[in-house]
Amino acid sequence: MKKIDAIIRPFKLEAIKTALVEENIVGMTVSDVLGYGQQGHNEQYKGSSFVVDLVSKIKIELVVSNEDYLNKAIEIIKKHSQTGKNGDGKIFVYDVEKVVRIRTNEKNEEALK
Repeated sequence: MKKIDAIIRPFKLEAIKTALVEENIVGMTVSDVLGYGQQGHNEQYKGSSFVVDLVSKIKIELVVSNEDYLNKAIEIIKKHSQTGKNGDGKIFVYDVEKVVRIRTNEKNEEALK
């Protein structure tokens, strides 16, 4: 089992969510996050200049049961997140040792269904 954390632009979430569901990849956690990957940039507001160094992003977390779902999920996230500009985001993949569904005590792949 693998966990995917993806940091994306907020307006890309709906397209990613829809495409994942179409591939039967369901169940995710979505969080509003702030972050930066490169140096901040200068902005102007009412004549004043300031540095923007933390940008609003969305973090998607999901766990998949096998390599096929992992590869599909990564491709979907890449396809629907890419604008070709700085700030498109990152995808991180981790090993998952165990999953337990609290309500039923189902474990691992059964808990993901």
